[in-house]
Amino acid sequence: MNSDESQAPDDALRQRIASLIRSNEQARKKPISDEELQKLKAAASRLDQKLQDATDADRQSLKGAAERLDQLLADIRDGKDVTRILKR
Repeated sequence: MNSDESQAPDDALRQRIASLIRSNEQARKKPISDEELQKLKAAASRLDQKLQDATDADRQSLKGAAERLDQLLADIRDGKDVTRILKR
């Protein structure tokens, strides 16, 4: 397979994406109703909350890992055998 053959699918994909973008730009923008706007705002709020919850969980997980690492390093510094801990 030469480079022209491998480039053909990429070119086709680029053309398809460009076509979709142009059609979206040309499409008429329909105003949304107040009810639809409220639904979208509520969905955005729920998404924000889920993202915040995930961030908080990640932060807690990282904090716990840092605390375990600090303890492991302190044990190593004190000359304690940490092989059992590392095998877990």
